[in-house]
Amino acid sequence: MANSKLVLVTGVTGQQGGAVARSLIAKGHRVRGLTRNVESDAARVVAALGVDLVAGDFGDADSLAAAVDGVDTVFAMGTPFEAGEAAEVAQGVAIVDAAVAAEIDHFVYTSVASADKNTGIPHFDSKFEVEKHLASTELDWSITAPVYFMENLFFGENLGALQNGSYPTPLPSDLPLQQVAVADIGAFGALVVDRKDDFVGRRVEIASDELTSAESAAVLGQLLGRPVEHFEVPMEQIRAFSEDFAIMYEWFIETGYSVDIDGLRTAYPEVGWHRFTDWAAVVVPPALAELERSAGA
Repeated sequence: MANSKLVLVTGVTGQQGGAVARSLIAKGHRVRGLTRNVESDAARVVAALGVDLVAGDFGDADSLAAAVDGVDTVFAMGTPFEAGEAAEVAQGVAIVDAAVAAEIDHFVYTSVASADKNTGIPHFDSKFEVEKHLASTELDWSITAPVYFMENLFFGENLGALQNGSYPTPLPSDLPLQQVAVADIGAFGALVVDRKDDFVGRRVEIASDELTSAESAAVLGQLLGRPVEHFEVPMEQIRAFSEDFAIMYEWFIETGYSVDIDGLRTAYPEVGWHRFTDWAAVVVPPALAELERSAGA
């Protein structure tokens, strides 16, 4: 590939990072993956795809400097669910500053849709702090901001509930929720890297589909060939697990995302945006089969 770039991807062993790495490699780019443990099972999986893994830690400036050395683009993401929101901000600032020092050509940051709308959701606000720091630099930057992941269907005990005919969510059955497939995050991220000039200085919110909880349950029931009923999880149960999540779901009910899904599909058809029905048909059966194998082991 004549315009192949060397792209550093943080969080490469996670859902988003792995999806971005796969899409970049498919487009002919070279990927360097930053991870704390290059010997982990997840690291070996991405290494087998052709990712050049480097060990690094956001708290170690020297390791970040080595990771960004010689790359064309940095594709970064963060999470507050390991060490908290303050740590996520500190880590995001650290990788941005490393990119500034190395005079990286393009910095792409994955945030979350509506993080710039003062939602009061802690893990939205922490990402927006990183966005603001990035925008204050002289880097050529782009921000992608996905909505709720379709893959959240696999969170916690949800698959087991689905196996038993229940679709649990704290959202009302008739409330629409915009969702995105992680594969689409990866494909769109690779597009932003490919077409830097089209995205520099832009913050683009992305979503794949929008449907209610009742509609999601109906799709899953049709796929599994048996009834799947929506079950509205009490918000108190969500709050007992995570105040952050409870605030997020309450915001979904009161406000919610407002991504122009049709506009995205028209402007960027090459992403191959998934409808929930198509996504579920591909990923849910093997996930349930793996659950059954694990239960029988």
